[in-house]
Amino acid sequence: MGARAGIVVCITSFLLGALFTHWIADSLTLWKSPVTDEHLWTAASYYSILTKGPPEILYFLFTVLFLGGTTILWSFGDGQAGNLMFDGGSIFLFGMTAVMYIYTVLPIILARFHSLPTHGLKDPFPRSLRQSTLDLASNNLICSVALTGVLALQAGRFWAETSDSDDTEFVLVEAPTPEEVDKPSHTPPAGTTALKDRLSIHSDDKVKPLLQQRVQPS
Repeated sequence: MGARAGIVVCITSFLLGALFTHWIADSLTLWKSPVTDEHLWTAASYYSILTKGPPEILYFLFTVLFLGGTTILWSFGDGQAGNLMFDGGSIFLFGMTAVMYIYTVLPIILARFHSLPTHGLKDPFPRSLRQSTLDLASNNLICSVALTGVLALQAGRFWAETSDSDDTEFVLVEAPTPEEVDKPSHTPPAGTTALKDRLSIHSDDKVKPLLQQRVQPS
């Protein structure tokens, strides 16, 4: 259980780190106002560099996604209440991130930014690329928030399991057998015996003089 949660956390953190590298471009188009042509050209140049990378990077990325999704599904298959809630939400967010990145982000990058026209940073940015550049920044932000939600759910699951384990810790006391319960006790407690002895001594000291007075002849 702990190993699977650790794998999910490590893979999610790795994917978040990969998305944070896009901050070089996304910070200029999503968080700067107003968005200038220079910002757009810088972001487009960054994504154009990504399209020229080796294809093994994509294969590695798909392998990491597959491993993370498989691990969450494996943990979800245990059928425990905590898994159904926390891992169910993690599956939804992780799956949404994978679908959005594979079917939206990567096609836009590979199709629209593979080759850019010759330009200067001060040249007007093409209208055909403007919306795609802005959409990439928004999609990357959505994926980052979803993966952050996966980490939050896994942290909540760990906290819930830790709380449950603390509540179930108790001291085992051996219960008496039915024979021991039904069997009468013939040996009085030590404290009761001592009390009876003291009472008998005091009563003898008081009763004996009275009897002697009655027995003596008048």
